[in-house]
Amino acid sequence: MIAKLTGQVDKTGDGYAVIDVNGIGYLVYCSNRTLDVLVGVTGEVSVIIETHVREDHIHLYGFSDEAEQACFKLLITVQGVGAKVCLAILSALPPDNLVQAIVARDQTAITHAPGVGPKLATRIVTELKDKITTIALNFEVKSISDGRKNTDRANQNLNDAVSALVNLGYGRSDAFRAVHQVAATVIGDASVEVLIKEGLAELSANG
Repeated sequence: MIAKLTGQVDKTGDGYAVIDVNGIGYLVYCSNRTLDVLVGVTGEVSVIIETHVREDHIHLYGFSDEAEQACFKLLITVQGVGAKVCLAILSALPPDNLVQAIVARDQTAITHAPGVGPKLATRIVTELKDKITTIALNFEVKSISDGRKNTDRANQNLNDAVSALVNLGYGRSDAFRAVHQVAATVIGDASVEVLIKEGLAELSANG
């Protein structure tokens, strides 16, 4: 199995790159994110590879970093999600945004990927919400993390504040991130009102 390719970028196209390794060109399917890294590179590159062997073909899927590879390997475990859909999702959502969307149960964010409808997005969130935190990413999902156990009331306040911000027109992932960032800085259980007020300030500060 091929796990990594190091060589020159021979050419790139819609959803693929050809990596020249000692005169042999390997066709590698990539997300737009990885292709953006490869386009225009004149020197040597290294691409992490997932090799998929089927009866009628051998396909190589390439990633610019381990975070994207980890997301690909997790996404493809979901029923109805093939390699092409995985790359479409990773093209629409970088790994950190994908993790945030799944943790926040933001199906809408995932439907931004071509070919992913509400039903499939819901399945992805449902099947991966308990698995996504096992990915070793250079990304930390903000939460109440001062060492105390979350109370039922605190969790309800968080959920209510997120829902309120969503009702005001903010995306669920953005609202989730803002509310949890605020909660992590508050001593004790923050009220819904405080979470909404400070969450709005956080969202405004970040544009």
